[in-house]
Amino acid sequence: MSDLAFIEKLLDGVAVKWKALGDVAEIYGGLTGKSKADFDAGNAKFITYKNIFSNLAIDANQLASVRVDAGECQNAVSYGDVLFTGSSEIADEAGMSSVVTTRFEEDVYLNSFSFGLRFNKGVAISPEFSKHLFRSQHIRSEISRTASGVTRFNISKARFKKIEIPIPCPDNPKKSLEIQAEIVRILDSFTELTTELTTELTTELTARKKQYNYYRDQLLSFEEGEVEWKTLGDEEFFEVASGGTPSTGKPEYWDGGSIPWLKSESCNNAPVYSANNFITALGLQKSSAKLLQKETTLIALVGATIFKTAFLEFSAATNQNVASIKSKNAEVITDKFVFYYLTSLYEKLKSEMRNYGMLNLSTLRQFKIPVPSSEKQERIVAILDKFDALTNSITEGLPREIELRQKQYVYYRDLLLTFPKPDGVEA
Repeated sequence: MSDLAFIEKLLDGVAVKWKALGDVAEIYGGLTGKSKADFDAGNAKFITYKNIFSNLAIDANQLASVRVDAGECQNAVSYGDVLFTGSSEIADEAGMSSVVTTRFEEDVYLNSFSFGLRFNKGVAISPEFSKHLFRSQHIRSEISRTASGVTRFNISKARFKKIEIPIPCPDNPKKSLEIQAEIVRILDSFTELTTELTTELTTELTARKKQYNYYRDQLLSFEEGEVEWKTLGDEEFFEVASGGTPSTGKPEYWDGGSIPWLKSESCNNAPVYSANNFITALGLQKSSAKLLQKETTLIALVGATIFKTAFLEFSAATNQNVASIKSKNAEVITDKFVFYYLTSLYEKLKSEMRNYGMLNLSTLRQFKIPVPSSEKQERIVAILDKFDALTNSITEGLPREIELRQKQYVYYRDLLLTFPKPDGVEA
């Protein structure tokens, strides 16, 4: 069944009229000239750009407060209003919409980078229908065409008012709302399925991670005198170093580079399989960056990922905010064992060294590593690899499943909102 045949069956012979927004609604702007002090003594709720961009429907419980004077009260947001991001530094974010689907118990206002659309009395468009309609592919593309700019993209209100939207059976409001309600029911069911799936997989992932951490800590806990300990500064067993950054002012150090180069953001207590940045052989030669072997352990020295580790699954270089640890004698201590042990220290290090602005090589070289027998190391690594694979499969599966559900929703949303236009003009 074609897209138009599907929607025509739903319409069951009733007419659909396309109306310009300027003919069926009025537009109003947000508050201007607000300072930090206005937010410290708020007397009304305030809808920000972020609220509109992130949510299909506005929830009053998520809103901040702002002080509004008597002269500004004419533009309070109402039930059924469609709210838009009027300006953005990113073209695709201009004209994103959210809808007020509940009645507010107090006054609510928009910020100055947004604007609202309020349907005229007698125009039968439900808020729940608007929620899906204004994020459908066709309407979004029409809204995007009204945005212009170079460093900042602004919606042209004059062009915005000319955008046409479909109104099913406009001469019979009751029938129109029934059709809209059926479309909303189908689309909301996809949203609910995505939410349920996310909750289910997140719960499973959390349980697996707790189980993994428990067994990892048990396997990597050793009694006094049970094993020999070596410090990372013992040069007979370990090579510890930091990386470097080639001069960004030298294109020949970067352009066409083929050597993977990692930042501290790559350290997430997990193996790392790819890089986003590359440097040239000359950049490597002319900087303190070092080409590290595969199966080297990395640890972040600074930033949001400080103390977090990574295990290189390919040869790469790093910047100066990452330290590398490589075993010099794999028969005595294996690199993967070192990685798992340092990873197990993360919560402890974060707690005990929370006032550290950064970790340096001198401190890192004082860390002690247990050295059980090679057989025991091999067994521990094998067990943790299995747990790691299971946890990662769920971690990777979560966004993949959610993406599939979201694509399914988008497909049916655009299918259900592809109304026929007169004279064979495509909607």
